[in-house]
Amino acid sequence: MTSTGVAEPVGGRLWTATSGVSPVRVGAYDPATHLVADQVSLPTGDGVWAMTHIGTDLYIGTYTPGDLYRLDTTSGALTKVATFGSFIWALTASPDGRVFGGTYPDGSVREYDPGSGVTTNLGTVVAGEQYVRSIAASDTTVYAGVGSHAHLVAIDRASGARTELLPETYRDATFAATMALSGDTLAVSLSPLGTMLVYDTADPAHPTAVRPNPTDQYVTAITVGDDATYLATRPSGTIYRYTAAGGAESLGAPYDGAYTNRIVLDGGVLRAELTSAVVDLDLATRTFTGYDLVAAGLPPTPELAMQVAATTDGTVLVSGKVGVQVHDLAGGTSMRTFLTGEAKTMTQVGGTVYLGVYTLARLYAMGPDGTGLRQVGDVGNEQTRPTDAHYDADTGQLLLSTEADYGKLNGALAVYSVRTGRLVVHRGVVPDQSVRSVTSRGGVAYLGSETRNSLGTDPIVPSATVSAYDLRTGTVRWQVTPVDGAGQVSSLVSWGNRLYGSTDTGVLFTLDPSTGKLLGSATVGTGQSVLTTARGGLYGTDGHRVFRVRAGDSPAVTTVVDDLAAEYYSVPVLAASPDGRSLYTLKGRNLVGIDL
Repeated sequence: MTSTGVAEPVGGRLWTATSGVSPVRVGAYDPATHLVADQVSLPTGDGVWAMTHIGTDLYIGTYTPGDLYRLDTTSGALTKVATFGSFIWALTASPDGRVFGGTYPDGSVREYDPGSGVTTNLGTVVAGEQYVRSIAASDTTVYAGVGSHAHLVAIDRASGARTELLPETYRDATFAATMALSGDTLAVSLSPLGTMLVYDTADPAHPTAVRPNPTDQYVTAITVGDDATYLATRPSGTIYRYTAAGGAESLGAPYDGAYTNRIVLDGGVLRAELTSAVVDLDLATRTFTGYDLVAAGLPPTPELAMQVAATTDGTVLVSGKVGVQVHDLAGGTSMRTFLTGEAKTMTQVGGTVYLGVYTLARLYAMGPDGTGLRQVGDVGNEQTRPTDAHYDADTGQLLLSTEADYGKLNGALAVYSVRTGRLVVHRGVVPDQSVRSVTSRGGVAYLGSETRNSLGTDPIVPSATVSAYDLRTGTVRWQVTPVDGAGQVSSLVSWGNRLYGSTDTGVLFTLDPSTGKLLGSATVGTGQSVLTTARGGLYGTDGHRVFRVRAGDSPAVTTVVDDLAAEYYSVPVLAASPDGRSLYTLKGRNLVGIDL
């Protein structure tokens, strides 16, 4: 599969770019032929979130690094014209032919003048904020949507003067996330409120608030047309048409949970670019027709894996963006289960696999073969990113650790009863930190923390901790700091009569599970490692090698497999087969098995 996260209409075609693969491929979808043509690879960048255009020139913004490319869509000539720091989140073109970009992590606005080739840094928009997530520009003003504490700032292009336009009542939002400007109408979405504010830029003091569906939390795409404004929401995936006289009218959803990146109006057709498809909506008949971008010619490429789980001795699941790849090792086949999000955790309990899904920190369940997918829980409590999961057999409960939404404090431990389906959330169980890893024994959950509460926040405590949380009494028995200066306890495993953990500083440590006393530690790498048990042994990987841990107070490791050079989304991945005879991990972007 190939996923995309951006689109821009130029010359009757819809340009898009691949996401999560390297090199990034940019191509033009032709709505007449339903094919992707004029493809080009970008020399730099791990991905693309932003595009805009001036005439027939397409401007493409990458991340890591934040390079700005100009693609002449008539000749195919590709030129890097500027660098906007490390991450370009948003791009727009002003009517007078300037390109403006919103960046992360400095939260600034950059300007590029195609005529002179000069780049100007307009500076951080709001002190202390890291994201300019959305942007629009007129001849006189740049509008910057800021997070992770939402602001909407108008920047006077002549004087540099800045004016806050977001009413105080909406300052608890995380992002002014999506923006569209046409004439005097400016439409801006607020996450996770599922609200769109519509401004008259000539008199912006009193915007109109539009929230089409109280259960939706995100507006992912906005287009301001001549007679109406069109918007798409999540998690429902619904597309709406909004007018001041008629309010918001549902036009339907391409499918449940659809993530729309861009809306383009083409006569009587509304064209939506989704995660891996283009969908046409006939506005007269309200019918959807979809076209898969891989079938259209955008090449399928292996994306970065997020998690691996071996559900039977011959079936391995690998999660990525909007789906889980189900590999039948015995049959040599592979199929994909569609998922409206990213499975950050996959945990098998009997004949069911439970998935902790980003965004919105939702809990799904399905069969070991990827069939029967269904949602069974919603963590809520301002949580968004599952980080780890573990099944506690003593209490029959699935333990899911989570990170708070952007700019929010205090992660959570979500406890799901497999028998009753009841979900209880303990937010702030590790105060002023997120919960990064979890394991258990004897009805006690052991929680490894991360000092960063969420993206867009700074650490409050100096070092990550391990806490013993009694699942029956709801009390913390003890909390310790195993490694000074570590920002994250990346993994925890209860093995034998000890608790083993790893940190983002490459340290492996052992604790007494009864008291939290540090028994020993050793440096085994330079970054994160994850741990798992198999055939009575304890194994780990840091993405470079798979190692076996020697039992005892003073941890030591021996290398099992080396030179993996694994490419993964955020943390290394390692899973054991149900019979314990095999381990599964990555070599590059390939799934590999290790016979123990």
